[in-house]
Amino acid sequence: MLGLNKEIVNLKTENALIKSNNTIETEINSKALMGALHKKKLMIIGEGSVFLSLLLLGSLQIRRSFKKERENAFQQSNFLLSVTHELKSPIASTRLQLETLALRPNMGSAIQQQLIQQALHDTERLNALVENILMATQIDKHNFSIVRETTDVSHYITSLLQQHRLAEKHIIKMAIEPHVMLRVDNIYFASILINLIENAAKYSPIATEITVSLKTMGKKVQLRVNDLGVGIPDDFKKQVFQKFFRVGDERTRTSKGTGLGLYIVQKMVEQHDGVIYIEDNQPKGSSFVIDFKLGS
Repeated sequence: MLGLNKEIVNLKTENALIKSNNTIETEINSKALMGALHKKKLMIIGEGSVFLSLLLLGSLQIRRSFKKERENAFQQSNFLLSVTHELKSPIASTRLQLETLALRPNMGSAIQQQLIQQALHDTERLNALVENILMATQIDKHNFSIVRETTDVSHYITSLLQQHRLAEKHIIKMAIEPHVMLRVDNIYFASILINLIENAAKYSPIATEITVSLKTMGKKVQLRVNDLGVGIPDDFKKQVFQKFFRVGDERTRTSKGTGLGLYIVQKMVEQHDGVIYIEDNQPKGSSFVIDFKLGS
């Protein structure tokens, strides 16, 4: 294109020289044509630069989208594997306990009660899994609403920990400041604490301590769940709140879970105008910290 324009200018200049003996007029015409050619060059270079920039940006966006889709596919694959395992394990256990009761009706009452309690525990585990899946679906579809009312969360948390069989193979310690008042939803708020304690139990050695603390700090209320487990690397401290995210691969991971618990926790904390983050516990483990605005 540039070569063609230059040739046209040369031809027009030669033609002007033939038709006119006025050297000054010819020179003026030549300069005008050269100026037009220069502008054309700048326009073409500008258009090319814009096109190249758009092409590079498009390629970069496609690459990012592909990477995101690949990560989502990997996480969803992990989720399906984990859910399959989480469903099969308690179902198989409950079936075995019921078959034992059916085949051995004359066994001692103490053994019968033990089998019944184990079966009830497995059904509770199934129910918790189904509730988490349903809650995550409601969150994604914005198909839920919370009703907050002023509550003595000190009493609420203490009662919750006493009534629910959470982390039975661990030692739960409480450091609860009395009569701390917050506006919370008395149904959904429980999912925050339950999921945090279950998460701590999954990644902590059996018989170690899980500490739940609540205290006022100036204009905020701070809830902490500390464990003595493996801890969380700094690179994953934000990612663990993503839906389906779990460190490692379901085929090699030994801890149970679906990658929904901490996702639900973060969403419920946000609904209560709080902020959640992770710190390193001392001497080891993780500390999940939630800050709520006092009086909110």
